[in-house]
Amino acid sequence: MNQRQLLLTYGSVFLVTAIWGLNMVIIKVLVEDLPPQTMTAFRIMMAGVTALIIIVLGKSFRRLSKREWIYTLFGMLFGVVLHHLLIAVGLTMIDASNASLILALVPLTTAILAVLFLGEQLTKIRIIGFLLALIGVFFIQGGSFSGMQLSQGELLLFIAVLVQAISFIFVKKATATMDSKQITTIMYLVGSIGLLIISLITEPEGLPQMTSASPFTYFLFIVSGVVATGVGYIVFNAAIEKIGAGQTAIFNNFVPFFGLVFSALFLSETITIPQLIGFVFIVSGVLFGTGYIERVWVNRRRRIHHTEKSVG
Repeated sequence: MNQRQLLLTYGSVFLVTAIWGLNMVIIKVLVEDLPPQTMTAFRIMMAGVTALIIIVLGKSFRRLSKREWIYTLFGMLFGVVLHHLLIAVGLTMIDASNASLILALVPLTTAILAVLFLGEQLTKIRIIGFLLALIGVFFIQGGSFSGMQLSQGELLLFIAVLVQAISFIFVKKATATMDSKQITTIMYLVGSIGLLIISLITEPEGLPQMTSASPFTYFLFIVSGVVATGVGYIVFNAAIEKIGAGQTAIFNNFVPFFGLVFSALFLSETITIPQLIGFVFIVSGVLFGTGYIERVWVNRRRRIHHTEKSVG
């Protein structure tokens, strides 16, 4: 992958994290107006239909091998059914900012699993990047964890972090031989059926309650399902295919920052100086943690070496 393609991949993932930051605010509104588990099932189903339309138009659908089915179904179980179910239920118990903080641990968790199971390199510079990003997350939450206590909702979000990181590993294995858009489509269509079955058991009144919200709530529901989840995860999984699970997942550190920005814009919350400092740390963490700084240095050294050799 050349420098231009790499920057395009990084830019697309960055845009997705901004949309996901907005989506945290949207989901918080949705779980207050709609039954959380039933809403999640239909939101994921909408995302699956969106992904299906994209791959049909692109004519990129083909049969899966047995090995590909195994990786895809495990990715679906951890990344769709468990992850989204835990987030929906957890957000009914804690606020969106605490949820964003916990979900920002996904990159570190994914990087560790990628090193253990995918053989990805964890260099000193990337470790520095992860630490800088975590410091940034610390600052954007106000520079203190003193008010945080491990509640049931926070425990559910911690588990959501782990299962999403596990799903990225299976996605990476599946995309070694097949198109990431097809994986995303299957994960969401099959996963939404699993979520719907669970919701029918745990929320027997969920279906009737899905028709009682305002038109604006349904607008947010469509934006979340089609744009944030459907298109967003297609772009994200494509990035995993190109640059690896660990490097892609570190961009999740942008989500809490954008969550705070959109909370300020739409919920009239205040952005503080520590939160702005945190954003600087997060940007630095992404540049170091993705290995982008390393690649720039290597390319610069090669150009200098080539120039010196040509002159000599």
